[in-house]
Amino acid sequence: MSFYLAFAAPILLATAWLYTAHIARVDINNLSFPKFHNKRICLLIAHPDDEAMFFSPTLLALTDERLGNHVKILCLSTGNADNLGQTRKQELLSSAVILGLRSPADVFVLDSPLFPDSMTSSWDPTAVANVLSSAFASTGSSQNPQNVISSKMKNSSDPPLATIDILLTFDSRGVSDHPNHISLYRGARAWLTALMANKPGWKCPVELYTLTTTNFFRKYITFLDASVTMLLGALQTAKGNTKRKAESGRIPQRMLFVSDPAQWRKGQKAMTRGHQSQMRWFRWGWIGVGRYMVVNDLRRENIA
Repeated sequence: MSFYLAFAAPILLATAWLYTAHIARVDINNLSFPKFHNKRICLLIAHPDDEAMFFSPTLLALTDERLGNHVKILCLSTGNADNLGQTRKQELLSSAVILGLRSPADVFVLDSPLFPDSMTSSWDPTAVANVLSSAFASTGSSQNPQNVISSKMKNSSDPPLATIDILLTFDSRGVSDHPNHISLYRGARAWLTALMANKPGWKCPVELYTLTTTNFFRKYITFLDASVTMLLGALQTAKGNTKRKAESGRIPQRMLFVSDPAQWRKGQKAMTRGHQSQMRWFRWGWIGVGRYMVVNDLRRENIA
């Protein structure tokens, strides 16, 4: 009996994955799988290959032409730890197109000493926030990036404005506890907090969604985590109180993106063909069994 259960369980989970991916992909108006429509979206990443290794289900879903979104990628380093910065920059452009971006022109890569590719160095959140402000705050394009945050702190009756609607990045644990990933989260929050400073009564023009970090076991069970993620999401949604729902209106608190087998293979292709210089043995393992190649769940961050 136990043999049959052990044999049947993966089949049932795989079936659940295929069904979920099918429903989420085919019915773009499915309320159980809310999506962004006609939005200006930026994915903020730390290194070339972050978009493929961690966010491929999100990009493949949001670049669906039926949704009408315009998705861009802002990468704060060239990933030059091994002196391959220029190579990795070009690889990111190739990967982004595979993952559905309209053009390589929608990818922006910085090469700054402020943002070294390092497993031991954190980036200054204010420096990250200044980059975001100079890039996306509609009144900050002509300002010195070092002064953008302080300028946003001034009291004003003007509404806060931005040239994007949605900002996506890592959460406070950075998926892999990478300090560069975590710095993006802190910098994104710093930018939006400064943008809303002394703006009582106005709604933040940018919604921030962060990729949920899971435990070690769940990171490596690939499509089997799709059902687990849905169950946990349903339980957490059920715990939401009425006040929070009323305050949030129609803004989804959680987003779930599940790749089907074809999309999974496309995400893998973005790594194997797009980021050839990075395909070492452990990355082959990641694109084979990593759940972030199949499942992305993002949470909306509340900006005070």
